[in-house]
Amino acid sequence: MILVTGGLGFIGSHTVLSLLAQGQEVVIVDNLANASLQSLERLEYIASMYIPFVKIDIRNTPALNKVFEQYSIDAVVHCAGFKSLEESKLKPLEYYNDNVSCIMSLLRSMQRTGVRSLLHISSMAVYGQSSLVLNEGLAFNYRYPNPYIKSQQMIEEIIGDTYKTDSEWRITILRVANVIGAFEHGVLGEFVTPMPKNIVPLAFQVAAQQRDVIELQQHADTADGTVERSFVHVLDVCDAIHKTLFWLQNQSNVCEAFDIAGDVASIQKLLDVIAEVTQIEIKTIEATFETEELAQIGSASHKAFEILHWKHQRTLKQMIEDEWRFYQNILNNR
Repeated sequence: MILVTGGLGFIGSHTVLSLLAQGQEVVIVDNLANASLQSLERLEYIASMYIPFVKIDIRNTPALNKVFEQYSIDAVVHCAGFKSLEESKLKPLEYYNDNVSCIMSLLRSMQRTGVRSLLHISSMAVYGQSSLVLNEGLAFNYRYPNPYIKSQQMIEEIIGDTYKTDSEWRITILRVANVIGAFEHGVLGEFVTPMPKNIVPLAFQVAAQQRDVIELQQHADTADGTVERSFVHVLDVCDAIHKTLFWLQNQSNVCEAFDIAGDVASIQKLLDVIAEVTQIEIKTIEATFETEELAQIGSASHKAFEILHWKHQRTLKQMIEDEWRFYQNILNNR
C-alpha cells in the first residue's frame, strides 16, 4: 500500500488516480489546507471504489504514527506542503513551519514504523539559479532570498542527512517543473480559489470574464521581458512517479534526485496559448510592483530519461486544453 500525503491536492489527487489505475492500494492523508473533499468524491467516482482517507496534519507525528500502524504501508509519495514562491515572501514563518516540519514528522514516523521507501515531490526552483539547462549535478544557490526555495533546500538537506544514517533507506526526489493540465475528461483537475496563486488560473479567470486583466512583470532578462519556465502536464508527472516507484523497488540504499520538466515558454507565450485555446484575449497590464524572480527555470531531464526512461509526452497546448476543460466544467457545476 502507498501513502500519499497531500493526496487531495492538485498533484496528489492525480497521483492517487494514477496509482489506483495501476492496481496499487492507496491511503490518502491531507489536512485540507489547500484541498477539498470534492477531490475525494471525484476520485471515488472515477475509480468506482472507496479510497481510505485520513484528515490529519502530518506535522502531528503521533496521529501520523497511527496511520502507519493502521495500514500496511510499503512506500510514501510526499506531495504535502505550501508551494507558492510569491506567498512565501509574505508568510515565511508559515512556509518554514509547514514544509520543513512536515518532512521531519514524516521521516520520524517512517523510521519508527520501518517504512524506508520515500518519493518526495520538490520543485526545479530548488536550485535557486536562473537557467534553462538546470541539471542534478548543479550545486544549490543557498543565497537566493526566497523562503519557499530555502524550505525546499532544507528539506533535501534533511532527507540527505537522514538517508546517511540507515542503509535501508530508498529515496527519490522529483524536482518538478510548473505543473499544468488535468485528467483527460475534465472530471479531475486543480480547484481554483477566488484569488489564485498561479498564472494559469488567473488567465482562466480573465477568459471567463471573472477578472479584467492580469498584472504582468515585464523586466526579466529574456526575449520578451517575461520570465521563462518549463511546464509539464500533471499526467506526465504521474507517469514519472509511476516509473520512479518501479525503479525504486529494485534499488537498495539509494538517494537520487531527478528533474521532471517539459516544454519551455515565456509567460507571455503561455498567455498567447491560453488565448488560442479559450478564444479570448488575455489582457495584461504592467505590474505596479517589482519582485525578484528567476528569469529562467528549465531542464532537459536527461537523467530521468537515462535512468527512469521518462520523457514528457504532452505539449503546452494540450496542458492548457485539458485544464481549461476542467475549469469550464467547474464553472458549469459539472
